[in-house]
Amino acid sequence: MGLIVSAIIGLIAGAVAHRVLNSRGGFLGSLVVGLIGALLGGELASILNLNLAGGVVDRLIVATVGAILFLFTWKKVFK
Repeated sequence: MGLIVSAIIGLIAGAVAHRVLNSRGGFLGSLVVGLIGALLGGELASILNLNLAGGVVDRLIVATVGAILFLFTWKKVFK
């Protein structure tokens, strides 16, 4: 069940990141960006010593922020 919830959170986070940065990405692109963003956001939250409850909303916010940062960096590096 945890893997399915993580995939759904990653998909939502990736879709939001694509929408915020006015980028194009399909289902798989959104999923990959969201999952990488979740890892990046989790590490960033750990470095900044943020105390998160670990709920679905917290995970979604962290994944979305990480996905936006990842996609922004990706677009700057490869354009």
